Amino acid sequence: MIGLEGVPSLLAAALGARGIHELTDVQAAVRDLPDPGRDLLASAATGSGKTVAIGLAPTRELASQARDEFGWLYAGLGTRIALCAGGTDPAEEVAGLRRGADLVVATPGRLLAHLRRGTLDPRAITTLVLDEADELLARGFREELDRIVAALPPGRRLMFSATMTPGVEALAAAYQRDALRLLIHDRIRAPVTYEGIAVAPGDRDRVAGNLICLADPARALVFRARRDGVAPLTEHLANRGFRAVALSGDLGQDVRDAAIAAFRSGRARVCVATDLASRGLDLPGLDLVIHADAPLSHESLVHRSGRTGRAGRGGRVVFLVTPAERRRVEMLFRRAGLRIFWRGEPGAAEVAACERDRLMASLDAPPGFAEPGAGFAGPSGSGAEADEMALAMLRALGADRLARALARGWYAARPSFAAAPAEAVPDGPVWFSLNRGAGGRGEVRRLLPLICRLGGARREQIGRVRVFEGETHFEVLAPAVAGFLAALGRDLGDLALRPLPGV
Repeated sequence: MIGLEGVPSLLAAALGARGIHELTDVQAAVRDLPDPGRDLLASAATGSGKTVAIGLAPTRELASQARDEFGWLYAGLGTRIALCAGGTDPAEEVAGLRRGADLVVATPGRLLAHLRRGTLDPRAITTLVLDEADELLARGFREELDRIVAALPPGRRLMFSATMTPGVEALAAAYQRDALRLLIHDRIRAPVTYEGIAVAPGDRDRVAGNLICLADPARALVFRARRDGVAPLTEHLANRGFRAVALSGDLGQDVRDAAIAAFRSGRARVCVATDLASRGLDLPGLDLVIHADAPLSHESLVHRSGRTGRAGRGGRVVFLVTPAERRRVEMLFRRAGLRIFWRGEPGAAEVAACERDRLMASLDAPPGFAEPGAGFAGPSGSGAEADEMALAMLRALGADRLARALARGWYAARPSFAAAPAEAVPDGPVWFSLNRGAGGRGEVRRLLPLICRLGGARREQIGRVRVFEGETHFEVLAPAVAGFLAALGRDLGDLALRPLPGV
C-alpha cells in the first residue's frame, strides 16, 4: 500500500473521509503515469481497486456502483455524472445528458443507443475507458464496442482488466495506439484458503447449507453455473432458516437492486448468484465464497474467488466438486498457481459442537452487557428492568427450565443442519484412477500397498490393476468402494484419486 501523496487535495480529502489513507498498487501506478495523455492497458487482480476513471461498465449493477463511487470521490469538484444503464428511466437519462455531464457511466448497449439517437454528442468525448475488458468480451459486447469506438472521435483509450486474455490483447490492438502497459501484481495479499469437498451432484444444495451452518459467516456468496439453479438453492436455504437473496439475469432490475442492497446492509446474509456477481460488485465483509457448481474456466475461478480476501481481509473459498469434475478443478488450480485442500463434508456432530460453542459464547458476552451488575439494555433502555425480569423468570421457572427455554429459543432462531442421506453401497465393482505408474507388471506389486492404504482395503478387495505411464487404473470390489469414496474428500497431498465412470 502507498500513501496519498501526490493525489489532488480534494480527492485525497474524499478518500480520507471514506477511511482510505493508502493507495493500492494499481491506483498508485495510475497516479504516477509518466505520460498522462497516453493510451493505457492495465491488468491487476480482482479486488485490487481498478475502478478508476470508468466510462463503460459491463453490467447494470457495476455501472451503478461506478457512478456511486465517483459520486463521493468527485463530490468536492462539482463533477456532473450521468448514469446510462438498463433499469433506469430513459427520459431521465436524456434530461441528464442535455443538462451536461462531465462523466458518463454506461453499459455498452445503452451508450450505443444514445449515440444512435443523437442524445449524446460524440464530439464532446475525449476519453473512453473500458472497465472489466475481459468480461465485456466474455458477455459478447465486441460488436457494440466496435460500433461505439467507430462513432467516437480520436482520443485517449484506457482499458482495465483483471486478466490479460488473448481477446483483451486483440481488443487493445484494435482500439489503442502505443498504449502504456501496467501489469500489477499486488505485493500484499490477504490470506485466502481454498478447500474442496467431493459431493454427489444431487447433494450440492444440502452441503452448501451445511457449510454456511458450520462457518456462520457475516456474509456468504454462493455461485451457481446456470440461472435455473439459483432460485432452487435460494429457496432451499430460505426453508432452512437462512436470510438468503438471489441474483441472476432472470430477475428484473428492481429485484436485483433490492437483493444487492439487502446483502450489503446485512439484512440478508447469503446471496446465491450466477457469475453476474463475480465481477466488479462491491460486496463488503464477505467471509465465505462457495462454488456450488465448479468453475468452468481459470477466469471464473479467479473472479468468483476474488469476491473475498479484499481490502486486507482474509477469506475462505470452498468448491463443491463431483468426482467427475475433480481432475478439471485441480488443473484449473495448477494454472492459477494455487493449492486446494480437500476435506470431507461437514458432519452433524461438527456443526452441533460449533453451535454449542456459539451459544455459550453468547452467554459470556450478551449484547448490551458491560460489567457485572450493569444489567441488560432492554427496549426502554433500562438495564435494571431487564435484570428484574431475569430474576423473576429464574424464581418462577428454576434454573433448569430457564436454561432449556434459552437453548430452545437459540436453536429455533438458527438455520437448520441437513443430515446426509444414507449412502447407497454399489452392488458391483468400481474403477478408480491414481496418478502413479510407470508401466510393467512389477509396478503392480509396488503400487498395491499404496492403493490399499488409500481406501483402507485388503488386497483381495482390489480386482484388476492396469498400470500406465504416470497413471494406474484399478478395480475395487463392492465391499471396499465406500472407503475409496471417502478418500475423495481427504487431502491426499500430491496424490490424485478419482473414479472412472463407464470403465
